[in-house]
Amino acid sequence: MEDRRRRIYLDAGTVIRLIAVDIDGTLLDSRGRLPEAHRDALVEASARGVAIALATGRSYHFTGPVVELLPIPLTLIVNNGAVVKHKDGATALRHLLTRDAARRILDHTRHLEDSVAIVFDRLDERQIVSERMDWSHPHRRGYYEKNKAFIANTPSPLRESLTEDPIQVMFNGSVEPMRALVASLRAMPDANQFTVAITEYVPRDFSLVDVNGAGCSKGTTLARWTALQGIAAADVMTVGDNLNDVEMLDFAGTAYVMGNATDAIKSRGYLVTGTNDEGGLATAIRDCLTLS
Repeated sequence: MEDRRRRIYLDAGTVIRLIAVDIDGTLLDSRGRLPEAHRDALVEASARGVAIALATGRSYHFTGPVVELLPIPLTLIVNNGAVVKHKDGATALRHLLTRDAARRILDHTRHLEDSVAIVFDRLDERQIVSERMDWSHPHRRGYYEKNKAFIANTPSPLRESLTEDPIQVMFNGSVEPMRALVASLRAMPDANQFTVAITEYVPRDFSLVDVNGAGCSKGTTLARWTALQGIAAADVMTVGDNLNDVEMLDFAGTAYVMGNATDAIKSRGYLVTGTNDEGGLATAIRDCLTLS
């Protein structure tokens, strides 16, 4: 894979027209801040006519603080590809999970009732609905504090909240239980009705598992979006750091992973740049634009 990507990357005919960037671990540094070098590189790319997309597992409202720091036009591919929004919040594309599939997932995972929530594409405080999620857990507390205006608890069984098709069913917990969950979900008889994405933070022993609609990922949604814009895959650059970025990285003509990326991602042969604390995203962007 590495030889193929380097060949595309160095092809004199390649012109980068769109850059899709993951947020956590890629755009932001290890303390969750936006490095000036990363911001300046994206501003420079935008000024040169390159379209910029943020492709993230975050929900739209959770991208807000980051979006405000980037004074450029942006496309937001959120919830691991389930929704595409413009910077002003207008929805461009949606790929929802059917409520029937969501009910079966909840029935299959009753032992994880304290680790699951449902995410909806709503404008009010019921965007994230949980029944027994312990938001005081050290790995969840920060997320809750930043998103509590959009989180609602339901006294009923969580499946009763499925009055409409959701964006996704979202789980989180320690690495090994979440890996077991992924294997269990993918082994379900009707696993073809949904897609499972996992994001791992092994040093923190914490993982996120998002269950989206069938065939939905950052990569498939990026492919749909670029096709609508008339942009070829060869003219797309992607940058990521975790397992939920694989399909996006595989789609693009030029794919970089950060120096802080998981070993499982680095081993796939993508181009590797510096870490998110070393301005690695800026280095990748400027190197690529120089050659395009």
